[in-house]
Amino acid sequence: MKVVTGLEMQEFDSFIIHSLGIPAEVLMERAGLGVAENVFRYYPLEEYKKVLVVCGPGNNGGDGMVCARYLWDKGYEVKIILLAKEEKYKGEALINLKIIKNIGLSLEKAGEISQFKNLLQAYFPNIVIDAIFGTGLKRNVEGFFKEVIEEINGYKIKKAAKLVAVDIPSGVCANTGQILGTAVKADLTVTFELPKIGHLFYPGKECTGVLEVVPIGFPKKVVEEKGPKREYLDLKWAKKVFKPRKGYTHKGTFGHVLVLAGSRGKSGAGILSALGALRGGAGLVTLASTRTLQYVYSSMIPEILTAGLEENDKGEVSHKSLTEILEIAKNKSVLVIGPGLGLSREVKKLFFDLISQFDIPLVIDADALTLLSENPEALKAYKAPKVLTPHPGEAVRLLKIPKEEIMKNRLEYAKKLSEITDSIVVLKGPHSVVYSPDGRCGISSIDEPGLSQGGQGDVLSGLIGAFIAQKYEPFVATCLAVYLHGFAGKYLSKNLGPFGYTATDVAETIPTVFKEIKNDRP
Repeated sequence: MKVVTGLEMQEFDSFIIHSLGIPAEVLMERAGLGVAENVFRYYPLEEYKKVLVVCGPGNNGGDGMVCARYLWDKGYEVKIILLAKEEKYKGEALINLKIIKNIGLSLEKAGEISQFKNLLQAYFPNIVIDAIFGTGLKRNVEGFFKEVIEEINGYKIKKAAKLVAVDIPSGVCANTGQILGTAVKADLTVTFELPKIGHLFYPGKECTGVLEVVPIGFPKKVVEEKGPKREYLDLKWAKKVFKPRKGYTHKGTFGHVLVLAGSRGKSGAGILSALGALRGGAGLVTLASTRTLQYVYSSMIPEILTAGLEENDKGEVSHKSLTEILEIAKNKSVLVIGPGLGLSREVKKLFFDLISQFDIPLVIDADALTLLSENPEALKAYKAPKVLTPHPGEAVRLLKIPKEEIMKNRLEYAKKLSEITDSIVVLKGPHSVVYSPDGRCGISSIDEPGLSQGGQGDVLSGLIGAFIAQKYEPFVATCLAVYLHGFAGKYLSKNLGPFGYTATDVAETIPTVFKEIKNDRP
């Protein structure tokens, strides 16, 4: 499934209507019905009787009118409030306004906030449906409309009413998830055909509530062909790309991951990355670190190979090990570098010297990202695939841009970092973003707060390495690792507890996740 901006959705609508000839009235009818069906499902008539539908002057208001008609026909008590003069309603919205009048559905008008307050308080609805603004909103909500939205939000809290948004909560930017002045705080949002970026990224995510995506008649083949190269990484997508194992195989079939990680005081990072690679299905994993840590690592995970390297006085891998590391890397499928590696000048020189001489795929994480921040453009010269896995703080160092700016438009800055480094970039966080230099993008469907704990990124870097080693195309490998890592957290949250599970727990859950997504078709 694709994820779209507001403009991309408008372009889709235009193509479907004008090039394919599917009438706009049909699309609006199906949209309004889809909202009504979800109201039936979430808020049954036995418990919720009275519905107020608040309609703005555009097509979003028209969708709301269709929804109102179906709810009325189902037996709900329904009242519609128009927030604009009738002459403002055009096209399909006007058609549905006429239908509302013809069937005698209760219709009121409010042009001032006092009128709206009086109507709201006099009617006392159990459900308020927000059909004020849709995905085309670009400027801040001000004046009367801002007052209406704030009144609706206040009513929801005071009266414990349910608030349903049509397509997107009014006031949420569909392109970024930022709030345009103020926004409706919905319990349920019903959107059409495809999720919008604004549904997934905070603070818009908090206003969206439960998100339901309903089909309204777009041919699936057209969406796939004409949609953006931006995928929603969910279970359906994972099942499509996951490769079950069949036939004669051996450990050499599934690649050899080399992990260069760990230093004094940061030894756990190397273990977690190697464990992620093992649980991700790599045929062989070698963990290269200091000689002191080699004995620790070999005793903790007997299934891995280890390499002990000369260390400096800070307990980090010494630059003197450069030639040995290059020798160890021969015939390896991928190098995961950075977790717990250290940040000294010596390690920095080692890192840049290594990437100037390696020719295998790289997964760059943690300390290596901080080292790279001195000259991220240096990666452009590296010809093999490379993956960067920054959290927002690391992205700040790499991009030299304030965190608040990055968080306002995570997609744009993931893209920018991908372009600067010619790398696949994972900008971690709720609904992690994966961006490729060729313009492909993946957005994880998972927002799991329990994953907010140290060590989770180390497991993820090993998991990415495992899928690259198994010959998944690097972008697909990265997206699959991001989704499965999140899926494991979601599984643990449901079965173990909402938080408190560790990065080791997540790694150990990956085989269970494989069982969940395995596609058994012949």
